[in-house]
Amino acid sequence: MEEEQYQTKQTPITNETLDSITQSKHEAMLSRLSNLHQSRLLQQSLTRNSSDSNSSFESTKSFLTNFSESKTSIESQLHLCRNPDSSKPTLKSDLNNISTSITDLERFVAENSYFLPSYEVRASLKTISDLKETLEIANSELLPKKKFSFKNKSVVKKEMSNAEPVVRVCDSVVAEKHSVQVRDSLGFRNEEGVVLVKHFGGAKEGDFTLSDLNGCEVRITGCFRALYIHRLKDCRVFVGPVLGSILIEEVEGCLFVLASHQIRIHHAKGTDFYLRVRSRPIVEDCNGVRFAPYVLDYEGIERDLKESSLDEETGNWENVDDFKWLRAVQSPNWSILPEEERVSGVNISSSEALSIDC
Repeated sequence: MEEEQYQTKQTPITNETLDSITQSKHEAMLSRLSNLHQSRLLQQSLTRNSSDSNSSFESTKSFLTNFSESKTSIESQLHLCRNPDSSKPTLKSDLNNISTSITDLERFVAENSYFLPSYEVRASLKTISDLKETLEIANSELLPKKKFSFKNKSVVKKEMSNAEPVVRVCDSVVAEKHSVQVRDSLGFRNEEGVVLVKHFGGAKEGDFTLSDLNGCEVRITGCFRALYIHRLKDCRVFVGPVLGSILIEEVEGCLFVLASHQIRIHHAKGTDFYLRVRSRPIVEDCNGVRFAPYVLDYEGIERDLKESSLDEETGNWENVDDFKWLRAVQSPNWSILPEEERVSGVNISSSEALSIDC
């Protein structure tokens, strides 16, 4: 009798009840699988982040090792050159080789700066600056100073505002009037109101210098190793890809269109820079400088950019580092050039006419 009463109180097990139980078990299983999948994704993410961190650490470690070895090698070469017993006939070529090594080291920093901590970049650039200064001292001590200054007197200068500009093509070194701490390289110096044109051939040539120019227009095409710019006023400078670095000092009221692995700007005022650069541009002691993307065009520029590893736009033209501005807020010394004030394209394919799209 009791057994009959117990059976009477039980809930009948129907097909609907079985379906409900099965559904609950299925949902529980899916939940467990989802949690397991999320756990695995999290573990993979942590492993990947750890791997990236280790990779970045190893890259920085490798860079510092290579940089240190190159620095030591350059210092050893400088020491040998300054040795009183050094061979005089090869002294100039030895110093030029050291200059090339320093430029290569500077390019090495620029190419690797994207993953390096900022303090390592600054320390490396300071070391390179010290090496350059030591080299300049060695040059002044070991090589005789020039006693004469030569210039091409066959070209009559004309004011750009009153007549068609003189177009001068650079095919030799023009000596400087002033004592400037730059290499005795090919370049344009001490010119006013003229158009200056230089084309580098297929070979990746050496250094080029622009100094003491006033109201000039400079057009440089092709690939070369390094560009040094000193004391320019009211100039327009259009330059193809530079394999290493560009150093700019004391410019005012100018417009520059430049592509390089590294660009450093010192003592610039009221000047616009249209850049393509692999590393962050560096400014020091500047004011009123503005930045925009590279807009240069000429026949063969795509090939030159690719050979120089500058064919990709990195966006670093707007990631400017002001080394004299250490606060967290935006430096007041530089700004982005407003789009409505930018030129949209500059074509320097012809040495006689310049095409600028506004």
